[in-house]
Amino acid sequence: MIQIGDIIVSRELLTNHFVCNLEKCYGNCCVYGDSGAPLEDGEADLITSHLHDIYPYMRQEGIRTVAEKGAWVIDNDGDKVTPLVGWEECAYVIFEGDIARCAIEKAYKEGAIPFRKPVSCHLYPIRVNKMKNGIALNYHQWSVCEPARILGKERGVPVFRFLKDPLIRVFGEPFYEELELVYREMKQSEIIT
Repeated sequence: MIQIGDIIVSRELLTNHFVCNLEKCYGNCCVYGDSGAPLEDGEADLITSHLHDIYPYMRQEGIRTVAEKGAWVIDNDGDKVTPLVGWEECAYVIFEGDIARCAIEKAYKEGAIPFRKPVSCHLYPIRVNKMKNGIALNYHQWSVCEPARILGKERGVPVFRFLKDPLIRVFGEPFYEELELVYREMKQSEIIT
């Protein structure tokens, strides 16, 4: 583990590789799982307040689900999450061909809303665990992301570099620069080959 301020970072973010490969995984991280995407308190409020701006980008199944369950729900762990269509995909999933994408992100890219998508989705495969004295960033490995691990290794892209934009979005540029410094030091010490 590496500590930067009050953030504990798993070494796996520096030693493992990752580059999303939607042509091979089809965005299945948005389709499978035990519950919807975890939401921060502010995100649940943002989605709720901008729901009518997101609706035009959603599928009818997603709109029906949100109408029935709400813009977000509480899961079995007591966390705020996006609702699911049945027990499958997130209500905000849209399909472009066979590939699952995010209606919230599409609305953002087209200028309809001021936020990109939930932080938990933007940071994936990093999982943020809140602790008493700070937070821990862990690398979540899931079988649906095997194509991303293969492509990341082929291209030599560590997990943290693939996630540069969301890491800066959430933790700031100085935090990201510190990760880069630690990574370079580990490479020089041959801890990372």
